[in-house]
Formats: sequence, C-alpha cells, structure tokens
Amino acid sequence: MSRIGKKIINIPSGVQVSVEHTKLVFKNQKISQELETHGRVKILLEGNTLRFEPVGENAQDKAFWGTYGALASNIVTGLDKGFSKVLEVNGVGYKVALGHKVLELSLGFSHPVKYPIPDGVDMVVDKNTITIKGSNKQQIGQIAADIRAFRPPEPYKGKGIKYKDEVIIRKAGKTAKK
Repeated sequence: MSRIGKKIINIPSGVQVSVEHTKLVFKNQKISQELETHGRVKILLEGNTLRFEPVGENAQDKAFWGTYGALASNIVTGLDKGFSKVLEVNGVGYKVALGHKVLELSLGFSHPVKYPIPDGVDMVVDKNTITIKGSNKQQIGQIAADIRAFRPPEPYKGKGIKYKDEVIIRKAGKTAKK
C-alpha cells in the first residue's frame, strides 16, 4: 500500500479544482495548472478534499497512485504558498545582477553568463544570494540546478554557486614536505 497515495489532499479556499475526464485542473486567482493522469488512477474529488485510488492491484498501478498523489499535493501547495530555492554565490569577483527577464552572472569566465528568466518565476538578488520563487516545484528545482551548474562549488576554497543549506566538504590543500 502506498502511504503517499493514501494521504488526503486538503484543498485550501484560494484554490479551485475541477476534473475533466482524466485530467485535473487546478486554478487560483492568477495561475492555472493541469495534471493529466491518463486513466492510471481513480480521481475522487469530494468537497474540498482530493484523493486517488489505484485502478488495479499490480505494482505499476500502486506506483502511479503514489506518484499522482505527490504531484497533485505539490501543485496545491505551489498555488497556495509557492516554492522557493535560495542560492549563494561565493568567490572573489563573482557577481550577480538582475536585468529585465535576464539573470546576469559574472563567474570568472571571459564573458558574463546570461540566464533568461522563464514566465511564472520570480527572482530576487541580494548581494551574493539569489532567491528563486514560483508555483511549480519541479520548475523551481530545475532552474536552481541549472544556475548552480554554471559554477558548482569546488572543495578547496568553496568558490562557486551552492544551495543555501548545502554543506561543502572541504579538502586540505597541498602541504610542504618536511
């Protein structure tokens, strides 16, 4: 039995949910998101609660049961509260600037790295931190991973882009022979 699939998803007052055959449509005042289930689970929408049931008894059906439960829960949370990731930029001469729909990073390359900001995503830059906010958990995580990939933190001095709560395991440098 899927523990995640069994959970009942409470729908807050600011979010509307409707079922269109095998598709769930989630809406708040500004944003609309869809979740297509392809008939792999039964959708049970009762009042302000949403839950799923498996179609069959095999392992694949139970896997879809938990997966769609987690995806729907993330959409509801994203539309209600939103998601955010915080990145820190460490290094001498490393700078971050926010332009119109473009994040410009100076990371020690011969040219600045320009990252276009997609629609539905807000970014805030404060000195050496980048805060990425939005309603789609997968999209926010992917954008944070893409930005971090431009200059991952190195283990000797810790220079690079890292998540705020990430711990960099440091290595000792070379030592002189005695």
